[in-house]
Amino acid sequence: MPQPPIMGDIPAVRLSQVKPFSEVGCDYGGPFSLLRYRARGAKSCKAYICLFVCMATKALHLELVSDLSSETFLGALRRFISRRGRCNHIYSDCGTNFVGASRELINMLKSAAEQEQISWHFNPPSAPHFGGLWEAGIKSVKNSH
Repeated sequence: MPQPPIMGDIPAVRLSQVKPFSEVGCDYGGPFSLLRYRARGAKSCKAYICLFVCMATKALHLELVSDLSSETFLGALRRFISRRGRCNHIYSDCGTNFVGASRELINMLKSAAEQEQISWHFNPPSAPHFGGLWEAGIKSVKNSH
């Protein structure tokens, strides 16, 4: 009789009963083409979606960003925290904007990051399947677009 494959354990953050959005995963989706206004001759511009997914409830929070820089991500993170409250842990892939934002939070805002107690966790570089929860969120947002 064939044996079913051995599955990995679900991460502990997915099973803990915590306040919603205190542990989040984040990723970018896009680019999307947006019109700034509806009129004849209106030019389109690129925009991206910064997705924050709650690790406990799988609820999604979307922020619109104009580019992939660390500064615009930090702006999206500030808007997210002002709306949903402080998060304890942020999980993401090793995108340059996330690594740069993490470095900036550590270096420039070290006292604030220590006071807020926000820690950042990155997936291993060659393991995109570690971020399946937020990749599925990106897929559902793209399919609903």
